[in-house]
This record gives sequence, C-alpha cells and structure tokens, in this order.
Amino acid sequence: MANTSEIDFRSLVLDAPLALDSGRELAGVQVAYETYGELAPDRGNAVLIFHALTGDQFVAGTNPVTGKPGWWERMVGPGKPIDTDRFHVICANVIGSCLGSTGPSSAGPQGKPYAMQFPVITIRDMVRAQMAMLDALGIEKLHAVVGGSMGGMQALSCAANFPERTDRVLAIATTARHTAQNIAFHEMGRQAIMADPNWQGGDYYGGEAPAKGLAVARMAAHITYLSEEGLTTKFGRRLQDREAKSFGFDADFQVESYLRYQGLSFTDRFDANSYLYITRAMDYFDLAEEHGGLLADAFRGAKDTRFCLVSFDTDWLYTTADMREVVHALNAVAAPVSFVELSAPYGHDSFLLDVPALDRVVEGFIG
Repeated sequence: MANTSEIDFRSLVLDAPLALDSGRELAGVQVAYETYGELAPDRGNAVLIFHALTGDQFVAGTNPVTGKPGWWERMVGPGKPIDTDRFHVICANVIGSCLGSTGPSSAGPQGKPYAMQFPVITIRDMVRAQMAMLDALGIEKLHAVVGGSMGGMQALSCAANFPERTDRVLAIATTARHTAQNIAFHEMGRQAIMADPNWQGGDYYGGEAPAKGLAVARMAAHITYLSEEGLTTKFGRRLQDREAKSFGFDADFQVESYLRYQGLSFTDRFDANSYLYITRAMDYFDLAEEHGGLLADAFRGAKDTRFCLVSFDTDWLYTTADMREVVHALNAVAAPVSFVELSAPYGHDSFLLDVPALDRVVEGFIG
C-alpha cells in the first residue's frame, strides 16, 4: 500500500466512544471527510454521499492519494447532477478503511496498528459513525443521502436506522442483503489475501504487505463489477500486442492484462486488512434480519422519507430482482418510492460510468 502518512486528510475525532453492533466500543474514532459547495445558513442543503467498498471521500476534484479525478467527478460539481452550486456535499471515508478514518492500520490503545485486533464492524456501524460526524458538524437533517453499491447499503441502512436524519434516499445498484454467491466471491478474495505469506496473520505493518493476495482479491471482485457484454466489447478474445508485453505483461489475452493491472494498481492505495473487514461487513449486511426478519419492518419509521431506487439491466452482482425486493418492502409500509431499471452495457460499475439516463434520474430526484 502507498504511504498515506504524508497526506493531510481532513478529519475530525468523535467526542464519545462509538458503540458497535458487536457490543464493543471504539474510542477516539477519527472520521476523514471532504465537502464540496457551501452550507446554507439554515443548514438545509446538505447531501451525504456514501462510497462503495474500495472508494473514499474524494468524490470530486483531484484525489491526493492517486492523483486522479474523484470517483464521481462526472456526477458531483458545479452544474452537475449533484450541483455544488446548490448543495453542500459531504462524503466520509468509512470506518474500517485506510484513507484517513480509523481502521485496522490505525494505532490502537497500545500505540501500534490494530491489525486483526480491530473490532468487527457492520454497515450500520459505518453509518452510525457518519451520523456522529454530522452531529459534530452541526447538521441535524440532510436534504438527501446518496450511494451506489456498498454506498447504497449505507443509504438504506441510514433510512432504516436514522430515518429522521434525511428527507430523501437515493440508492443505486445495491441490495438489502448479500446472497450466498456474493459472500462466496468475497470469501475467495479474503482467502487469497490470507494465503499470501506476507499477510503474517495481519501483522505485516512495517514490513512487506500481502500485495499479491490483495491483487488477486481485487481481480476476482472486479470481474463481478463488469458485464459479459462489456468485457466482450472491450476485449473479446484479442491477444496482447508486443508493446504491452514489453511492459512486463506475460498474459496472452488483453483481458488478462487488464485484470492484472487492476489488481496491481489497487495495492498501491488500499490496505489488505481493511479489505478483509469491509467485505465481511458487507456480507453481514441483512436489513431484514436486523429488524426481526421482515424487510418492510426496517422502513416503518421512514414513511415520510422519499426514496428513489435504481438498478441496471446488466448488473448481475446486485440485480434488478434484488432492488425490487426493497421496492416491495417500501410499498408495504406506504413509503413514497420511485424505481427505475436503466439499460447500460457496463454491469455493476454502470453507476460510476457514462450513463446519461442516470444523470437525469439523479438530478431530478436530488433537485
């Protein structure tokens, strides 16, 4: 993982220990966040964006870790669907991560990294930390919460557990619970990390990180973010050219090189232990189970909240059927909800890519 110690992450430390679903408390929690646009005098224009598994707080502008544009640069900014000329946009790095917020690589009570002594966290814990962040910022109620993928899980969790904190919920390409297939893909990635000799039971800080295992985990996950149509259009069965091979790639097919690049570049910015903890939090996520086994009960307190749910026809990770389950649960409690399945060739990653129809949905709902 790249050294992020020299980056001055904008952050705050929560005043009180954070109570976790595991029954433990986490003291001195640091939450790193970024804001875009001005907060209105009445504090009524705040929009909280939740990021996905490997995302971060840098939704727009230049990411200081990678030097690349923010992960939702096309969606957030002046005159864009989430217009920072009108809204005060906040995005926080989730707890358990490695980009400024408290996670396994953070110093624990003994002064050394928590590593695998970090407590188990859940999606609800992540949201709970961000609600405490809003308290510290003096923001009682949000105009909207927005998220895709794991960010969508957080948006739904926010609506279920903190319905009084937001007027609108926009959840994109997400689900109310992981399937066995979702869990299986994550477990394959976790096993790849733990099989790397450099993992050392999680105590690799100060030494060689388990980069090979993390790269394989990222490769496996990245396949689930794409569609067969997208991969075929982009790569087909095309072989590598000599120029690509001269850069050290020994893969025969272009798609192999693409996946290897995705894996290797990921290890430059992410921590392997964080990957273990966050994927486990996603696997534990089950809104129905949290509320007595009936998904509709999760939203009984959110009848005055407006919902917009979006799925993509080529997303086989979180399908349209998954999203319809949430729609039916909202209908059961008479919560105002709109739902749309958009057509896009990119699979699960469609919410991050150029899908003009999504821009129109986001702008219309947030506005």
